[in-house]
Amino acid sequence: MNLLSKSGSSEQEKSQFFSEIVRTYQERIYWHIRQMVLVHDDANDVLQNTFLKAWKGLDTFRGDAQISTWLYRIATNETLTFLAQKRMRNTLSIDETEDVLFNAMKADSYFDGDEAQKKLQEAILTLPEKQRLVFNMRFYQEMPYEQMSEILETSVGALKASYHHARKKVEDFLKKE
Repeated sequence: MNLLSKSGSSEQEKSQFFSEIVRTYQERIYWHIRQMVLVHDDANDVLQNTFLKAWKGLDTFRGDAQISTWLYRIATNETLTFLAQKRMRNTLSIDETEDVLFNAMKADSYFDGDEAQKKLQEAILTLPEKQRLVFNMRFYQEMPYEQMSEILETSVGALKASYHHARKKVEDFLKKE
């Protein structure tokens, strides 16, 4: 039984329920995506895809996890798919993709960070994709490891180790600059 069928929801109730979900989580999910794709327009595209998938899957959402966890999982998968497609479309290596993302972020009229913020973003872009994801979730969103574990379907211990290694790499990058 799914979350909506428990209450015998009509299409209008489903729509109202979903509108409330979007209002509640849109900004948090946007920033989760933006920290990975760096460019406002790309983040908006991925956000739209995320909520489209969530809408399509709402009837099958069973409520085993929190709505926020479910949305973050969809957003994370959509973001990783977007980055992989961008790499394939441009036939770029991971290092080249990092350069493209960093240059796009600097040129993005919505980016209002100072030089220190640009340096930090450059350091974060040197991380492997999964470490970057864990670092962003923990550092920027202060997300508990337990919630990250549900979203990424990874053990808490592995996430702690990943965050520790990522933080060390970022610190080392910033020290050498």
